[in-house]
Amino acid sequence: MSLSVSRRLAAVTAIAVAGLFAPAALAAPAALAAPAATAAATAAATAAPTPPDIPLANVKAHLAQLQSIAGNNGGNRAHGKAGYKASIDYVKAKLDAAGFTTTLQTFTTSGATGYNLIADWPGGDPNSVLMAGSHLDSVSAGPGINDNGSGSAAVLETALAVSRAGLQPTKHLRFGWWGAEELGLVGSKYYVNSLSSTEKAKFSGYLNFDMIGSPNPGYFVYDDDPAIEQTFKTYFAGLNIPTEIETEGDGRSDHAPFKNAGIPVGGLFSGADYTKTAAQAQKWGGTSGKAFDACYHASCDTTANIDDTALDRNSDAIAYAVWNLGAATTVPPGPSFENTADVNIPDSPAAAVTSPITVSGVTGNAPATTKVDVNIVHTYRGDLVIDLIAPDGTAYRLKNSSGSDSADNVIASYAVNASSEVANGVWKLQVKDVAAQDVGYINSWKITF
Repeated sequence: MSLSVSRRLAAVTAIAVAGLFAPAALAAPAALAAPAATAAATAAATAAPTPPDIPLANVKAHLAQLQSIAGNNGGNRAHGKAGYKASIDYVKAKLDAAGFTTTLQTFTTSGATGYNLIADWPGGDPNSVLMAGSHLDSVSAGPGINDNGSGSAAVLETALAVSRAGLQPTKHLRFGWWGAEELGLVGSKYYVNSLSSTEKAKFSGYLNFDMIGSPNPGYFVYDDDPAIEQTFKTYFAGLNIPTEIETEGDGRSDHAPFKNAGIPVGGLFSGADYTKTAAQAQKWGGTSGKAFDACYHASCDTTANIDDTALDRNSDAIAYAVWNLGAATTVPPGPSFENTADVNIPDSPAAAVTSPITVSGVTGNAPATTKVDVNIVHTYRGDLVIDLIAPDGTAYRLKNSSGSDSADNVIASYAVNASSEVANGVWKLQVKDVAAQDVGYINSWKITF
């Protein structure tokens, strides 16, 4: 940062993309009182691939290589130094061998040549690009293993996991490693400025990872794009780890140029030279009254300056976000409306509950690809029947109950053919628990036209 577990989460990783509704209506379960008019969704929903558990040993092996590179090149990996170019060469070789298309972008600053490395995974929608990145340079004072070998190594291992899985995401995946961040975000600014307005418009999001293995760690999530933020918060909620909004590095890392260009951004951070409070130590462990990273921008930022648990969790979080956001359906061009108020879902045999959204200012009917994003916290999602209720009372089935689906939570996106419905009016998400002994609540939902 510049001065200016997936297996544990298998229950919360599914993003279903429901198909268009079939002409014939499906009968509502007996436990659910159906509205007067009913339309049924196809039962064939396509789940996103399950994110992998990123091997901590692999991430640490990359950090050991970066430490060795610094040790062989004057003790650092700073811009304009041999250690930085050797770091770029190391990462590029790994990606080339894994089947990525890599591009080495050069720029000049402070009298020296700088390098950005861009890696594209073949496939995905070229008009919907999801990018994850980190700065690879250190300060001249030390090897920069937490700042920012940690983010760089985790992004690299996530990219390699994409290759190992042969992932075929909906979106086009791109990864980046930035130069001269420590001199004022020079590399990332250069990259964003090199993009045409057409290319910038293709980005669905940029994810930034700068310092994610701090030795006295916190768990901070960028509060920029709501969808990206919620993705990370959902991951950590699955581990029962509370998070806080990231403020220490706001505007000080490589997400800033993307954000300034109008690209949705998000990311993770484990803390730098701010002091951990007693309240933070109580919920995260570690030592209160001490910096999150006492070796920030110092010679002691070595491989000994890493908290393995934080690095492991954050590395898995990167994969969780790339897999889920990369598989998300393309958002329709119209406006979005959201309800973030919690609604308790009572246990069976209680009645269904609804969460309303009032839509106004939309011309004509809803599109055939109306998008419904659902975030429900529940201890047994197979108990739940979920419907979208149109303003005229028509019910569109999003999810049926399933006795064999014992996982937690419903974090899902559905494409609904609601083209026969007038868009304006009160839409409702209706949820019914059809089996006993489990509880939960509607956390939020959103409808996009």
